[in-house]
Amino acid sequence: MLTLPVPASADPLPGPAGDLTQAIHRDLGIDLTAYQRRADDAQRLAGFAAGFAADHPATFAGAWLDPDGRTVVGLAGGADRAAARAAVEAAGFTPRDVAKSAATLNAEQQQLDRWLAGLPPQLAALVRGIAVDIAHNALAVRVERVADGLTFPSFVDPRQILVMPGPRTTEPVPAPKSDAITGVLPGNALGGGDAFAAIDGRAMLRCSLGFNGTDAAGQVVNVTAGHCNPDARSAGTGTAANIFELGRFDSIGPKLGTFEASRLDGHDYSLVRVDPGAAGRFANNLVRAPGVAPLAVDGVATPVVGAPVCKSGARTGFSCGTISAVGQTVRVGNRQLTDNFSSSICALPGDSGGAVVSGTKAIGISSASSVADYPFCELPDVLGAALGKGPELFVTPIDAVLADNPGLTLRTS
Repeated sequence: MLTLPVPASADPLPGPAGDLTQAIHRDLGIDLTAYQRRADDAQRLAGFAAGFAADHPATFAGAWLDPDGRTVVGLAGGADRAAARAAVEAAGFTPRDVAKSAATLNAEQQQLDRWLAGLPPQLAALVRGIAVDIAHNALAVRVERVADGLTFPSFVDPRQILVMPGPRTTEPVPAPKSDAITGVLPGNALGGGDAFAAIDGRAMLRCSLGFNGTDAAGQVVNVTAGHCNPDARSAGTGTAANIFELGRFDSIGPKLGTFEASRLDGHDYSLVRVDPGAAGRFANNLVRAPGVAPLAVDGVATPVVGAPVCKSGARTGFSCGTISAVGQTVRVGNRQLTDNFSSSICALPGDSGGAVVSGTKAIGISSASSVADYPFCELPDVLGAALGKGPELFVTPIDAVLADNPGLTLRTS
């Protein structure tokens, strides 16, 4: 396998964020100013909700942005509801009375998990995901199909049981032979959304770069998806899989780095340690659709239902949606993702690992899609509009990745 050295210096990512602006208008129906305002409002709401939940545990029933962008705090029937309402209004948010507190909904989710664990395996396998739907003050359950014997506990609202196929991720393809390896591709900077090929000698995965950063040892890394590693068990060892730049027509370019760590169950992420010769190409805080539209990341965001988000992926570029659920559990094949959030975004194989942002802040890594079997996004978008079941992108929150890896930091300049 012939590779050539990568220039240590890198050209900046070109152009204004025009592609992002177009995606926001196309997918969200708002302009760039409204997008940024809603993203900022979501983070302001998240900060308030953390303290408010601790002060009013029996009353707090979640916080979200409604379809018009209003910041809403749900209030259940706790003894301190009047004081809680006054605190919400004083902070500039909209109170909304609901039946169940967040604590009650979380307890029901735990009860449903225990119920599910007691089912016969063939029935339990039909349940692909469970989430607290705070905007509807209920649990939401995703099932592969309806089957005899799958009768849910009474606290699960039948209207919140969704029959949908389970999400999927990138599948491996045979690794190319050595004569498919090309020389150096143009030495531009590499940012979130750019394509790479992960190769372990037997198989190759096409994926997207996530966020650039440094690990606890000060090494340059890129945070991408765990399932983008074709041999996750070897991460961090002498036989770990490598990543290569992926160019037009799937031409394999220079080696960029090696998988330092990968996690598949629970949180889905990998840390790729960048080779010293390529480090200059990752010395940026930028996210883009391949070749266009850089967006400078300036911090980390907390997922909030209703918040606007956009993903950058090598397959489908920039596309945007809103967060539909947070803190959810979903089965992807034989793996189980926890603490992830879902958004109304179409993503296809090759987008895995790409950066997801809210405003100008990093919020997650693309992990799985409900429409991965489709050849292009226009088809599920049309079917979703007709059937009321649009595409969903499942995302591993970046704050969970940072919590799992003390000392890991993202580039914000």
